[in-house]
Amino acid sequence: MTPHRTVDADIDAMIEDLRTLVEVESPSRDLDALRASAKAVAAVIERRLGGQAVLVESEAGPHVHWSGGGDPTVLILGHHDTVFPLGTLARRPFTVADGRATGPGVFDMLGGLVQAIHGVAMIEDRSGVEILVTADEEVGSHSSRALIEERALACGAVLVGEGAADGGALKTGRKGCGTFHVAITGRASHAGLEPAAGVNALIEAAHQVLDIAALGRPDIGTTVTPTVAAAGTLDNVVPAEAAVTVDVRVESAGEKERIEAAFAALAPHLDEAEIAVTGAVGRPPMPESAAAGLFAVAQQLLPGIEAVAVGGGSDGNFTAALGVPTLDGLGAVGGGAHADHEYVVIDAMAERAQLIAGLVNALQHPERNETVRAR
Repeated sequence: MTPHRTVDADIDAMIEDLRTLVEVESPSRDLDALRASAKAVAAVIERRLGGQAVLVESEAGPHVHWSGGGDPTVLILGHHDTVFPLGTLARRPFTVADGRATGPGVFDMLGGLVQAIHGVAMIEDRSGVEILVTADEEVGSHSSRALIEERALACGAVLVGEGAADGGALKTGRKGCGTFHVAITGRASHAGLEPAAGVNALIEAAHQVLDIAALGRPDIGTTVTPTVAAAGTLDNVVPAEAAVTVDVRVESAGEKERIEAAFAALAPHLDEAEIAVTGAVGRPPMPESAAAGLFAVAQQLLPGIEAVAVGGGSDGNFTAALGVPTLDGLGAVGGGAHADHEYVVIDAMAERAQLIAGLVNALQHPERNETVRAR
């Protein structure tokens, strides 16, 4: 099966656009940087696809939305915020060497954005296609979730341009994920003169960490991992405050409910200590069933391509949880997300753009594809 009426990918143009996006740094929560990044993304979209890419303002920074017109058929989903602070580019500039492109955000997920844009550019008829590039995926998608869900329901199918799994595999399942914060309040006192007069928040935090870690059920895919802790002010003061941050991953809605209830039920061990819990499993699990139909189409387009379920979350979790068919991991082939060795395999970029083009064509013209008709 080959895409209907497409043109070939221009790898030099893809590298040019990737360089453009990487060289506009876009750390999450930096509103000035994200505004510049959103404008750069919009300019690339308009240059390659025509039409107007609209900046949708939010408290987290501008999201970018483009539509090819007509009845909505497929939403291509991505984000332009990255995890790297300003100044990373000076230390690690965009580079193309030895078949790889490197630079901050190149794999997660600017390479995927470029491939998606060029994939749509291959198609002469772009009606029904929408692209949504959000500004806050790396920090929970709190400002973009409603818009993501609205456009996913309107379009009826979602292609997520997050980076591919190892070996280029697509992502057909994701764990639900969330972050919890546990704040502990005790009472300060002199650690030498009257330690018993205090309520040691650090000791209470130690009890809470053990209770929290015991909530994990790795045998069924539930991980509960304390990741950050802070307590105390001076070495001779009983600490009055402590805080613990916890990463949670679950594979089922039932485990999401159990974990959230367990955090709500946490109780102090020390007399007069107080605890306050905030957070939730904000991204629901992405069931593999949501991707089954679209993955079958991908297999027709690129025989031999594989699929995996992964622990990390994406905005595809939201759309899949709504029952909207969602296929993830369609972005760059490479690795090193969130790390200094992040890279994209140049030779795979055109093939992935062609895969996007083929999937979009199949969704635009379901009458030509039995697998899509059966979704």
